[in-house]
Amino acid sequence: MTLAHTQKNNPGRPRWPALLTAALFAQTLSAHHAFAATESTQQQPVDAAIERQAEADSLEGIAAEGALLYNAEPVKQDGYAYCGQSVALSERGEFRLSIRAASKALHVARATDNEDLMALASRDLAIAYSYSGNLDQAERFALEALKHKPKDPQVVVGPSHKILGDVYTRRGDYDKAIASFEQADRTSSDRFRPLVKTSLANALVDAGDLTRARSIYAEVPAQQDPTLRNQLLRTQARLLTAEKKPQEAIAVYEQLAGMKDGGDPAYLRLWAQDGIARNRLALGNRSEAASAWDLAATEADRVRAEFRSEEIRMGLFSDVQNVFENAIALQLDLGNNQRAFELSERSRSRALLDAVRGRAELADAQNTVDIRSLQALLNPDERVLEFHALTNELVAWSVSPTEVKSTRLPLSRSDLVQVVDAFRSSIINGKKSAVSGAEQIGQLLLKPLAIEPGTRLLIVPHGPLHYLPFQALRLDGQYLIERNKLSIAPSSTIASQLAQRPPHARHKLVAFGNPLIEAKFDLPGSEGEVRTVSSYFDDKAVYLRADATKTRFREATAGAGIVHVAAHAMADTVDPLYSRILLANERGRQSFLEAHEVLNLKLGDADIVTLSACESGLGRIASGDETLGFTRSFLSAGSSSLIASLWPVSDDAAEILMSTLYRELARGTDLQGSMQQAQLAVLRNPKMAHPFFWAPFNLIGNWRLTVKQ
Repeated sequence: MTLAHTQKNNPGRPRWPALLTAALFAQTLSAHHAFAATESTQQQPVDAAIERQAEADSLEGIAAEGALLYNAEPVKQDGYAYCGQSVALSERGEFRLSIRAASKALHVARATDNEDLMALASRDLAIAYSYSGNLDQAERFALEALKHKPKDPQVVVGPSHKILGDVYTRRGDYDKAIASFEQADRTSSDRFRPLVKTSLANALVDAGDLTRARSIYAEVPAQQDPTLRNQLLRTQARLLTAEKKPQEAIAVYEQLAGMKDGGDPAYLRLWAQDGIARNRLALGNRSEAASAWDLAATEADRVRAEFRSEEIRMGLFSDVQNVFENAIALQLDLGNNQRAFELSERSRSRALLDAVRGRAELADAQNTVDIRSLQALLNPDERVLEFHALTNELVAWSVSPTEVKSTRLPLSRSDLVQVVDAFRSSIINGKKSAVSGAEQIGQLLLKPLAIEPGTRLLIVPHGPLHYLPFQALRLDGQYLIERNKLSIAPSSTIASQLAQRPPHARHKLVAFGNPLIEAKFDLPGSEGEVRTVSSYFDDKAVYLRADATKTRFREATAGAGIVHVAAHAMADTVDPLYSRILLANERGRQSFLEAHEVLNLKLGDADIVTLSACESGLGRIASGDETLGFTRSFLSAGSSSLIASLWPVSDDAAEILMSTLYRELARGTDLQGSMQQAQLAVLRNPKMAHPFFWAPFNLIGNWRLTVKQ
């Protein structure tokens, strides 16, 4: 899964990250291919999960899914009705459901050779992908919509050019954005044109053409809708800020803060305080700016988590995480390391709420731990390493029971994305450069933190670091897993909550292996893995092939202490709550366990969940909290820990790793120690010493668990 396309380059950063990336890529000619025959005695799997996701989100894949969904519906609807559903779902932030509705419209359009419906369905797909931030797909379907001849061009041509303008703005390609908005202005309806002009004005502000931005802004008529009126006021304040008129900008932001209508008042105050902080900083008032950003962060805690489509429609691509990022950076500049840490924790909580948007109940999602409480939970040999990727630097906090240190590393987020991407690619392709890359990244990220061998590590990644296998980094000639037991946590808050749960998992296993789907999804190695794992338990229930269904999963996992799933998994890059585990077909139909369904399960007894599946641990990561696919779903459903993968898994290696893991657990070794022994067992096999084999699995959650004998 590629990260680099979501970030912009920062030419002002030091050159060594680019050199490191180039070195890692030197032997990596194409991603996601099998190992070369000289580097392995067996053929390794390609990155099938990524390929399947790309196929699913292609025009043909979406049309095929639409056919399946349409044919499965007991009551068929008119194709235009599906378009109406798609737009409504996009406006609510239900992006995957919106795409599914549009896919049915696309199927009907093709089946009836309806050119008008083809145009509308493609437009609706472009809207859903644009709103969800999948810019490549949004561009692809906007261009597809423009290929067709709708009955009313204004409802397709103008919006499609507007979507293209939004895509180019978010990529930072302002010349193309301005040209697209101008084309949208010429081809839009009178009702839609004010939104286009506002987006054009905002793009001109971003491009630095303030004279024309002011002129275009003056052409936008007053908005009767209070929500749109307030967004227009934000555009005015942005323009004044860009014109270097801080006092005037502050006055407009204060006006915005006083608005009582137009949606969520706390949300307006959030952006008002953010704008005030930026302009206070421009005036040189750092302490006043810090206070304003503190107020903005407080308002963020009060804001309803919902999708606000009107912002994108008006060209305001706001990200609450930017508020936290600026606040964290300024607090660090002012020497307030503890306050910066607490803001980092609050930002993770906020990002989680924004991703879920009220679609699921998340207990204590807004309660965050402070450093002193975290320290009180740690044992003398334990240390938390918490990272936060800011725009121009990476911040790391090292927390022990007696000490808190912060370290600022000169690595921009865009450089970090490229380094992680290159390292992952070198591992997945089995390149020798992965070892030297592990040394270099270990020197970069871990060496400054002075990690003592033998210390138990709880690592809290951020942004692109969620994709990084920390266990495969090297320090002083050793892999980190050779010198330290380690586990991952979505946040220190989650870690502290999990650490306060009972420390013993029930000695009852429920396992699922090689669900019967179709020939290309056959996983014969997973059956042997499940049989081996289950041999360590007397109290067990094992479901293989046709028995490994979603119905069985729902029924059998309720009282299990340990749940093991050896199956295919797919991360949904549009909406992580629709990431899926592929289980056995039921009644002749495909059966998926989706992440949002996991949230509704009662897994309070399932202390350990293992997803022995390709890329089960990946989900979409914004600039904020965590991977928001199965990782968060299983933890929120009640599981204390999750073992999940970062890339496709070798059958032989997985069987050794899982066999060792469960044998150690059965002996009474704690979960963190068991995972270390499992990874070392594979690493010490001469044929599997490359990180591809032994490093794909992350242990996430309660690292102290043992299995009750």
